Amino acid sequence: MKKTQQFLARLNLPIADNHELKPSAKLFKDGGQYRLEIPSVEGPRVFREVLEAAKAQKVPIHRVSQGSGVLLLSKDEIREMARIGHGEGIEVCLFVGPRATFETGAQTASAAGKVIGLQHRGADQLVYAIEDVRRACDLGMRSILPADLGLIWVLSAMKQKGELPANLVIKSSVTLPAANPATAVIFEQCGVSTMNIPTDLSPAQMGAIRQAVDIPIDLYIEVPDNFGGFVRYYEMPTIIKVAAPVYFKFGLRNSPDIYPSGIHLEDLAAKMGRERVHRARIALDLLAEYAPDAKMSPLGSKDLGIPEVS
Repeated sequence: MKKTQQFLARLNLPIADNHELKPSAKLFKDGGQYRLEIPSVEGPRVFREVLEAAKAQKVPIHRVSQGSGVLLLSKDEIREMARIGHGEGIEVCLFVGPRATFETGAQTASAAGKVIGLQHRGADQLVYAIEDVRRACDLGMRSILPADLGLIWVLSAMKQKGELPANLVIKSSVTLPAANPATAVIFEQCGVSTMNIPTDLSPAQMGAIRQAVDIPIDLYIEVPDNFGGFVRYYEMPTIIKVAAPVYFKFGLRNSPDIYPSGIHLEDLAAKMGRERVHRARIALDLLAEYAPDAKMSPLGSKDLGIPEVS
């Protein structure tokens, strides 16, 4: 085992999990240790209701994300979400629309075949996914949420060649999680800006990933049932300590999967959005008591993918 550990060290990888819970010295560019994200903001109405709840409960929001995909939003809806995000100084992250679960293949529905996740099947679907990203960027969005490592690699190359905005945030999906330091390094090298990790990693495991990469880690503090259903509020101080910089996300236990969303689910999506803000308020109250020195990023930081509108 020592020989293997020595080889990992030569690759600048940690040789063990951070069992000692050594603090992370890394921060967001603005000096913050953590930020708040409200996921599953499925359109302009849900976005507005989330903001209304956030202002009423004094919850600062750095990022909202959406799961149904660019594909299932009209141009007017995307423009409106861009205007709202721009006006509030909030990053708006849209999922890339085409994915294995939306396509005609059956593997993703089989017990053993679910490993395909939300990847894009074939060259045609890869083209469709890139077109989805172009569409979002053309309408002002500066943050996208892919679940396919090959797509991420292509999008990063497009940013470098000027085909996509240089400030486009590429947020890897929880359906494509980096579970160990080596995988996290690959994600960072491929151009991931901010990285989801599995919902059930221990602080020691998160700490090992943090030692290997500099990009922010995204983590559900309350996890949707279909990703494990864990409730991890009291772990937040330790997570900040070992994994900063980190985005805390708030799913909901005992709630339905609303993807793909639409008018038929809009009332439910709005209520779930409001409750996510309530859970974020609970998180902030706990942090004030148990980690009063933890530093939240200011709103509107330059590295956020805040929409650009003309």
